[in-house]
Amino acid sequence: MILGLDLPYWASTLIKVGIALVAVPTATALIVQTFLFKTMAFMQSRLGPMEAGPHGSLQLMADGAKFVQKELIVPDHADRKVFVLAPVIVLISTFLLYVVVPIGPGAVGEALDTGIFFALAVSSISVIGILAAGWSSANKYSLIGGLRAAGQLIAYELPLVLAVVGVVMLAGTMSLQGIVHAQSNFHLFGSSIALPFFIPQIVGFVLFLIAAQAELTQPPFDMPVAESELVAGYQTEYSGLLFLFFYIGEFGTAFALAAIASTLFLGGWWIPLYHPSGAWGDVFGFGVLFVKTMLVSFLIFWIRFTYPRLREDQLQAFAWKVLIPVALGNLVVTAVFKVVLH
Repeated sequence: MILGLDLPYWASTLIKVGIALVAVPTATALIVQTFLFKTMAFMQSRLGPMEAGPHGSLQLMADGAKFVQKELIVPDHADRKVFVLAPVIVLISTFLLYVVVPIGPGAVGEALDTGIFFALAVSSISVIGILAAGWSSANKYSLIGGLRAAGQLIAYELPLVLAVVGVVMLAGTMSLQGIVHAQSNFHLFGSSIALPFFIPQIVGFVLFLIAAQAELTQPPFDMPVAESELVAGYQTEYSGLLFLFFYIGEFGTAFALAAIASTLFLGGWWIPLYHPSGAWGDVFGFGVLFVKTMLVSFLIFWIRFTYPRLREDQLQAFAWKVLIPVALGNLVVTAVFKVVLH
């Protein structure tokens, strides 16, 4: 249902696509301006951008206008079609993530029964785009960056999925909307107040945040784009609008993963002791989810600004020797917990 109107499928689909086309750039601009420009500046005892607009509020618009005006340069020996298509694939992966995130009791793009499965699946599409970018650039640094990114994304996809499995086991559904409703009825050890899954799944929440950080190739997991040795990795040969697509893909995905983490572990649009419904419920739910998403985004960017870059061997060892065993242990404990509750 969109705006309470009984619309044909094609019309509702067009409206949803239009909303997504606005939501992703807006989400990207919001977290870049809030965290990358200002929060990081304050954490480093400086002001950040101050010239464009009041207190630098229009800096991102100025940067966007600059990117659009820049020339699209394709290397002579690059595979032109693949080179141009690669950032588009990454951006499509980002847009698809927003399809299944519920922002209210009746507000969701597509209420799929396998919503979280869909989200994890489409997030993996970006690996294809990154590999294509590295290979098609005809640049050894880009190729190395693409291969590193593919290896990293594959390794950290496992703890990400395993962290989600614990939530799915507790909720008994893969629907993101169903997971929110399950949390609104989750009473830990007979408690009178329903609690979000963050309480029993705090280990899964931490695993999800760490794996999401690696999926975004953000510090300390930014070896695929290490400026000091790979000159920006798979993004080296990109300029103008195509580089902006990678930029939007990274930060748009960061916002989407923060929203998914908020839905899985923090109750999404629901809060304890209040069950919103109807049109007002959708508006209220959107506000609740937005606040939770910004808090989770802050954690993601706080890590980005705090820790130094891991070496490639440390990065892989951390995934395979630490995160995956911990995630498997969390699943065992969750299974026992589930049996005890029933």
